Amino acid sequence: MKFSARQISEILQGTVEGDYDVTVSSLSKIEEGKAGSLSFLANPKYAEYIYETDASIVILGKDFQLEKEIKDSLTLIRVEDAYASFSTLLEMYNQVKNNKTGISEEATISESASIGENVYIGPKAVIGNNVTVGDNSKIFPGSCIGDNSKIGNDTTIFSGAFIYSETEIGNSCTIHSGVIIGADGFGFSPNSENNYKKVPQIGNVIIEDHVEIGANTCIDRATLGSTIIRKGVKLDNLIQIAHNVEIGVNTVIAAQTGIAGSTKIGRDCMIGGQVGIVGHIKIADQVKIAAQSGIGHSIEEVGAIVQGSPAIPIGDFKRSYVVFRNLPNLEKTIKSLKEKINEIKSSVSQ
Repeated sequence: MKFSARQISEILQGTVEGDYDVTVSSLSKIEEGKAGSLSFLANPKYAEYIYETDASIVILGKDFQLEKEIKDSLTLIRVEDAYASFSTLLEMYNQVKNNKTGISEEATISESASIGENVYIGPKAVIGNNVTVGDNSKIFPGSCIGDNSKIGNDTTIFSGAFIYSETEIGNSCTIHSGVIIGADGFGFSPNSENNYKKVPQIGNVIIEDHVEIGANTCIDRATLGSTIIRKGVKLDNLIQIAHNVEIGVNTVIAAQTGIAGSTKIGRDCMIGGQVGIVGHIKIADQVKIAAQSGIGHSIEEVGAIVQGSPAIPIGDFKRSYVVFRNLPNLEKTIKSLKEKINEIKSSVSQ
């Protein structure tokens, strides 16, 4: 699809400097801009490229001052916030790109399933018994929705995602490829023969509205009750969330984090990559956990910032790290002091 500078400026409520009728059909980074592409300038580090880019349209802030002439082929659209405006266009572009409707003849859909209006279900997708799929939702090829599951309105499930039975997914969610929701929690009980007997996992998973789940992330079903991902949570790729975990509203978690069973995480938390969190603890609201930290106990302080393994308050960690880095020098100093003490003792004994 093509859009003119005039159309884009109307969408963003911006001001055009240049050709109102110039059109673009692709998006690009400013340093890689080509004729027919749209880019933006928000970071001053990239300011030099505004004079070199071959992009046809660049979005930039109203306050940006040009220091020299730009190419005649370049049209500018001035806005209040270049980054936010470009993000708006990216979202629209994504919606247009993924705006598919219709049900493939190669999809397998149970007769007892309820399918809403303007839904897309791609080839080889499987929709189980008593499944509900809301209006405007999209299930891409090869995905599987288990029996008795519910998918809300405007939700997208990309190719190769597996949603086990009884899962509930809200409105306006995005589930990326390879995600598995509702597999059995890791529940085993040792017996007298030192073997492990599986504990049946009969709960489910509930995903509330506006949640995004990155590729290959796994969320286990509860043993009893529900594993719950609250409204607005954003999960990166390759995250493991165990049975009966609850993650609070608008919390964000980076890749390769693992959360053990029955842990409750508060709202508005930020958890870095490769964090390990033990089970059966509570994390307060607005907590920030630095990457590669190990959380072995509850964090009760609202807004706490922790780092390390085991994690401690970040100020203590930084002071400890300074000492740790200097351990070789401290060892030399201790050895030197010992030698001097021994010399003093020797001289006194004589």
